[in-house]
Amino acid sequence: MTATKGLEGIVATTSSISSIVDGVLTYRGIDIDDLAENATFEEVIYLLWFGKLPTKAQLEKLQNDLNANSKVPSAVIDQMKLYPKNVNSMAALRTAVSSLALYDEEANDMSPEANVRKAIKLQAQVPAIIAAFSRIREGKEPLESKGYSSVAANFLYQMTGKEPDKVAIEALDKALVLHADHELNASTFAARVTVATLTDIYSGITSAIGTLKGPLHGGANEAVMAMLEEIGTVENVVPYINGKLERKDKIMGFGHRVYKNGDPRAKHLQKMSLELGKITGNMKWYDMSIKADELVTNLKGLKPNVDFYSASVYTSLEIPRDLFTPIFAISRTSGWTAHMLEQYENNRLIRPRAEYTGPVNQKYIPVSER
Repeated sequence: MTATKGLEGIVATTSSISSIVDGVLTYRGIDIDDLAENATFEEVIYLLWFGKLPTKAQLEKLQNDLNANSKVPSAVIDQMKLYPKNVNSMAALRTAVSSLALYDEEANDMSPEANVRKAIKLQAQVPAIIAAFSRIREGKEPLESKGYSSVAANFLYQMTGKEPDKVAIEALDKALVLHADHELNASTFAARVTVATLTDIYSGITSAIGTLKGPLHGGANEAVMAMLEEIGTVENVVPYINGKLERKDKIMGFGHRVYKNGDPRAKHLQKMSLELGKITGNMKWYDMSIKADELVTNLKGLKPNVDFYSASVYTSLEIPRDLFTPIFAISRTSGWTAHMLEQYENNRLIRPRAEYTGPVNQKYIPVSER
């Protein structure tokens, strides 16, 4: 046996949910460019779960089901109010989502029908939990869904208490579409490994959130925004990036393990970042991002990934930096649940081997002789 570091290049399973072939990302065979330009996040949820785009009636039913299941159990809200004020947002989300299982009478029902119902509950309640967390730490009471037809609109309302702007809804909705699934990324693989033991779907989501919390996965867009804030002005971009390159420091938001010729999702968020900059009258973050993009691409041949421009998009939407990764989780819940449902359908325990590199031919030595 020969190990491959990080399982790079290893095909671990088969899946019909999403694919990355020759740098093209598809959901159920539909190009991400097509979906980003035309589909809503709710259509993508249905597509990932059921393998086809919904009819109008199916879409309306899903929208109604999401709204009907969006209320977070009051006990979970009460627990969240006891969290430390400076708690990490992803740690808070992981804990709250895990506790949802305690208040779902179907938590351990492993029938396909019950698992779909739990997927709907999770997709509806993850954004509600994040919005509630945001308000609780500001000393405000959480708000219930207003029954909008989109996850994006309900989340923006529940977080701010204001009627969401159409452009803001469209921007967040597009970001949710682009982040929904990405083949066997780290968090999706963690979710599949977890439920392959035939544990419940809440355990799988908790594993996925814990994995997404890491800065090498979901935290990259937060790191990008921290970098832009540190740079400060467009004039500082060149000396800052050159300094990073000279020190051989990692520049967050560039390069990708899978995409060698650029992340196909990045261009959509770049366009949205530009539009939001114009609408808000603040082009600073976009201009800095473009300058850094051009410099790193020209000097290192590294192109931006989906995280790079999502940072300026979320900032333009006035979303706090530490909520960037939780918002990623809102979107990726659709993909995680799709993969777990697929794993349940044709399950086999995921149990790889390890190449042993430790000492050999050792003997036990009695404690008196050590």
